[in-house]
Amino acid sequence: MSKYDALWAYVHKDGSPALKLTFAQIQEIAGIPIDHSFLKYKKELTGYGYQVGEISMKEQTVIFKRT
Repeated sequence: MSKYDALWAYVHKDGSPALKLTFAQIQEIAGIPIDHSFLKYKKELTGYGYQVGEISMKEQTVIFKRT
């Protein structure tokens, strides 16, 4: 079980072609703050039919794209 499972399920359930979430929204959904380990765990998202499209440190957002 991954610490980001709740986030992956949320993105998959949304079903949008692209979904933009703030770091704060991700923390609320996942129940944990986003950190550098996110870069390692983001590979798990492909199993849910999505990928991380862009991470903006300036805007503190992540764009998820359906594959």
